[in-house]
Amino acid sequence: MRKIGVQIVVSTETDFDKEFAKVRDFGMASCQLCFWDPALYTDENAATINRCVKEYGIEVSTVWAGWTGPCEWNFTGGPVTIGLVPAAYRSHRIIELDKGSEFTAKIGVSTMATHVGFLPISPADPDFTGTVAAIRWLAQRMQARGQYFLFETGQETPVTMLRAIQAIGTDNLGINFDTANLLLYGMANTADALDVFGKYVMNTHIKDGFYPTDGLELGREVQVGEGLANLPAVLKKLKELGYTGHFTIEREITGDQQIKDIAATKEYLEKLFDELDM
Repeated sequence: MRKIGVQIVVSTETDFDKEFAKVRDFGMASCQLCFWDPALYTDENAATINRCVKEYGIEVSTVWAGWTGPCEWNFTGGPVTIGLVPAAYRSHRIIELDKGSEFTAKIGVSTMATHVGFLPISPADPDFTGTVAAIRWLAQRMQARGQYFLFETGQETPVTMLRAIQAIGTDNLGINFDTANLLLYGMANTADALDVFGKYVMNTHIKDGFYPTDGLELGREVQVGEGLANLPAVLKKLKELGYTGHFTIEREITGDQQIKDIAATKEYLEKLFDELDM
């Protein structure tokens, strides 16, 4: 089960050889590739990634696919800009995600994740039913490619996410379980969320953080082990659920401290694996 990985955020400046070498030098087995710019879904990038996977012995566990248009990571602009929930952006973003799925197939990866957005609690809300219909269309296309669509946790409560999965109704849906986002958005206790949707978890973002203390801004991300995510309880529950996926470290800062924190998180995870016999 010790499939520890890290997220690589891809841009026009990304040197894939350099990034895959970093993952190897960290002693990790995998990575997630995060694409925000659909223009990067090129045959040239696909060929380079396929070569790097072979040369460096690193598995791409999931493609994290973003979308264009405005995006505010807060409680004011967030509900009307993030993901597929805002009707103004839904149609072009679902097409961008379909292109992401096509690219994901070119690099031989079977899972693609994204933030769906602030899903309404009510199943009768037009933004809920519209988002469900859009994802169903995408999930069916991904199913034909042998792929799974993964919701990343964050802007919706665990019950709302479960309700959406049930409403979409295809059997190729899963969850990219971010262990900090449920806290940062004030949506749930991380470990308890697994009691609601644990069977759908197919990949992770290993992070830590605190609940919001301001009604307008998200909570604060911190180094793993310093927040409220309670990774020992989370990993124990994942083990009980029979989880066999990857543990993908995500530290949303930059510079030397990010590298130090990623290394420290890997060490922390390995210690927990030993204690939990995973």
